[in-house]
Amino acid sequence: MAGKLSIVENSSEVARAGAEQFISRAKESIDDHGSFFVALSGGSTPVAMYKLLASDEYRGKVDWDKVLFFWSDERCVPPDHPDSNYGSAHQHLLQPLGITEDRVFRMKGELPPEEAAREYEEIVKKAVPGDPPRFDLIFLGLGDDAHTASLFPETDALHVTDRLVVHNYVPKLNTYRITFTSTLINAAASVVFLVSGEGKAEALKSVLEGEQNPTKYPAQMVNPTSGALLWVVDRAAASLLSGTQ
Repeated sequence: MAGKLSIVENSSEVARAGAEQFISRAKESIDDHGSFFVALSGGSTPVAMYKLLASDEYRGKVDWDKVLFFWSDERCVPPDHPDSNYGSAHQHLLQPLGITEDRVFRMKGELPPEEAAREYEEIVKKAVPGDPPRFDLIFLGLGDDAHTASLFPETDALHVTDRLVVHNYVPKLNTYRITFTSTLINAAASVVFLVSGEGKAEALKSVLEGEQNPTKYPAQMVNPTSGALLWVVDRAAASLLSGTQ
C-alpha cells in the first residue's frame, strides 16, 4: 500500500487524530512559510474533527489568522444547503472560530458545474503557491464504493491529468460534483484519509490490499509525488485488513 496506516479504536479517535494532524501540519507550515493551506473534505468524520478544533481544548493550538481554507470537492448545491461541504465546515468550524471570509475559499456549488470548476481552478492557481499548487494538507474521506473527493468509480474525472479542478458527472447519483483531480491531490505536501465504520471495511481492503485498479477503486490514485500519505482508520473500518482480525 502507499503511505502509512494508523489504526485507532473508534470514530472519535479518528477525529482526534485528524485534529492532531491539522495542528501539527499547521505549525510546521506556518513556521516554514508563514501560512497554512488546507483543503477540507465532506462527511461525518470531519464534522467531529471540526468540533474538536473549535473546542476550548484545541482552538488555542493553531494560529488561525495564518490558515487558508479550501475544499477538495463540493456538491452542486448552495452554501446554505444541508448537503454543502462548505456549509458543514462553516457551521462547526469557521463560524465558531470567527474565521474571516478573506481566508475562506469555497467551491461555488450554486453555479453551473463547469463554470464552478473552472473558477475554482483559477482561485487555487492564484492563491496556493507552486506549479502545480501545493497544499500543505489535504483531508480526504473514503466512500463505500472506494471513491474519494468526488472521484467516483468509472467517471470521466479519473482520466483528467491536465486540470486541477473539474466538474464530474456521477451516473449512480444522477448529479454533478466539483472535485480536485488526482493531479492536484498528489501535489500536496501531506494527504490524510479519515475513515471510520464497518461500512467502509470492504472498500478499505480493496484500496489497500486489492488489485491495482484505480478506475474501480479511485482512492488508489492518491499517492503524493513528493509528500506524505497517512490513512487514519478505526478498528471497524480496518476489520477486513490482513493481520487485524
